[in-house]
Amino acid sequence: MNYRIGIVALLHESNTFISQNTTLTHFQQDTLLSGEAIRERFADAPHEVGGFFAGLDAADNVEIVPIFAARAIPYGPIEASTFDHLIETMLKQCEAAGPLDGILAAPHGATVADGHPDADGYMLSRLRELLGPERPLIATIDAHANVSPAMADATDALVSYRTNPHLDQRQRGVEAAQLMVQTLTSGRRLHQSAAFPPVAINIQNQNTSAMPLRPRWEAADALRELPEVASLSLVLGFPYSDVAEMGCSAILVSYEDVPAARRQELLDQLTTILTENPECFEPEFTSPAEAVQQAGQQPGLTCMLDMGDNAGGGSPADSTILAHELHRQKIGPSLVVIYDPKAVADVTSADFQNGAEVSIGGKTDALHGEPLQVAVELLSTGDGKFRESEARHGGFSEFDQGATAIVRTLDSDLTLMLTSQRVPPFSLSQLTTFGIEPKEYRAIVAKGVIAPMAAYQPVADRFIHVNTQGSTCADMLQMTYHHRRQPMFPFER
Repeated sequence: MNYRIGIVALLHESNTFISQNTTLTHFQQDTLLSGEAIRERFADAPHEVGGFFAGLDAADNVEIVPIFAARAIPYGPIEASTFDHLIETMLKQCEAAGPLDGILAAPHGATVADGHPDADGYMLSRLRELLGPERPLIATIDAHANVSPAMADATDALVSYRTNPHLDQRQRGVEAAQLMVQTLTSGRRLHQSAAFPPVAINIQNQNTSAMPLRPRWEAADALRELPEVASLSLVLGFPYSDVAEMGCSAILVSYEDVPAARRQELLDQLTTILTENPECFEPEFTSPAEAVQQAGQQPGLTCMLDMGDNAGGGSPADSTILAHELHRQKIGPSLVVIYDPKAVADVTSADFQNGAEVSIGGKTDALHGEPLQVAVELLSTGDGKFRESEARHGGFSEFDQGATAIVRTLDSDLTLMLTSQRVPPFSLSQLTTFGIEPKEYRAIVAKGVIAPMAAYQPVADRFIHVNTQGSTCADMLQMTYHHRRQPMFPFER
């Protein structure tokens, strides 16, 4: 018997502290595909959808039915009309695909839409209605998902990325596909349960290969070897979505024939592994002035992680806080990438003269610093397109930051890469493609927290997490939440 398995994806990490909405244009600029175009785009990509194809291709009795895929770079909540359009398009295309024996879905897990704060739960619930109760619905989720009971109830299994930076997305897609084939061919039904402890893990301490998470992830690996366990996930949560589901979670996928008491025992163990001694999740913070001073006092390259302007968490990518500090302290050759299409147009205009003063960055809102007014010389320009051949955070391979200009200040040896589109710093090719040699700098600012470390590890002598202000400020106690659960650590003790 051949099984027809549908593939759908709707991925967006939504930062509710950003006032602007994500629109249909944002999806069109990144990914909005149907049918075989999905296979062409993702089959070989280091992304979970690529893992779906690889895992299903390995089975002899499966017909793969790519249906719908949409993705936009993290930003503000999805506007209501765009979200409704995406969901209805997905469902219509699922119906047009004909009878399906199961669906592999790739939501993000931290998607928020106007009118649907639990957008992923809504999406998965609609897919469950379409499939009915008997056919399997298995989904992958980002390690930064804010998992909801609706998401867990709608699916047979949720499979989270296990690494941050996210380097295992394709493997998790393969895992989900293998679970799908196993469920259909064995007749052994999965049983999923989830726990939602009232704990928010600070984003600065969400590196899964470092303390305090590494030993917890190793303990979870031991549980994965048990015969009662089909899959399990420790989910970090996304602190920049002010929703009731915000926080970490634990997911156990077992089997219906495993006694309920045993399943609960395993879920309790998993939850304890994740949340025991939550005080370990509270980091020490370094101010911008301290970070630049430290970079100036140490040899080699320092990568300063601009946590308040985490482009991979939805921020505008035009913060000038660290650029101002580097310009002030003058520690030597330094580099900052800033999203500023107007500055690109200004320095590439026909009447621009080297040595003229330009206003750079700080244009989106008042949270991310004042514009940097500096006299600059234009070094080079480019179309902004680059590729990444290695598995990197986000599963991206192709990037386009739009028209790009590289300038250098005349009095502080500060180089500024100005881009016309927001692109998270997930690839070193963002620099090297345009002739920038990272090792020539004392300091490089990467607008992120953990994600850029995979890209910059080969060249950086050290990383400094910098507690900058902004829409992704790492100090959660400085953020104003209206919808989170109460009590919740670290807000209440």
